[in-house]
Amino acid sequence: MSFGDSPFGQAPRPLAEINMIPLIDVMLVLLIVFMITAPLLTHRVGLELPQADSTPRPPVTDAIRLTIQADGALFWNAAPLTEAELAERMTAAATGVTVPELHLQADRRVPYGQVAAVIALAARSGLTHIGFVTEPRPLP
Repeated sequence: MSFGDSPFGQAPRPLAEINMIPLIDVMLVLLIVFMITAPLLTHRVGLELPQADSTPRPPVTDAIRLTIQADGALFWNAAPLTEAELAERMTAAATGVTVPELHLQADRRVPYGQVAAVIALAARSGLTHIGFVTEPRPLP
């Protein structure tokens, strides 16, 4: 803050001026600090990310397609069956030489509890390879 000369012998009044020199000094110090530390923060982590392949997988020949409709109806490879028959067929399929994949296709209106019960039954029967069949979303 500076004091100016006042005419006629009055008391000097303060002049409001912003002193820029301390602000410039602080900014230069911060600039130098950031210029020194910026190259040190560019550490890279070497990752080998998997490459995406958009080609569809060929269908598995010994896969079982289990469909659950919205009303709870079950279909084993497009053939209708009951819940009791489902347990028998899953056990029979799991005891074969090669354990087939179970492709589960459920309607979106099927309660999750019913889908979870089918997955648990498949796991107890020995069908451990379970896949979910979905429809791709249309591109915007």
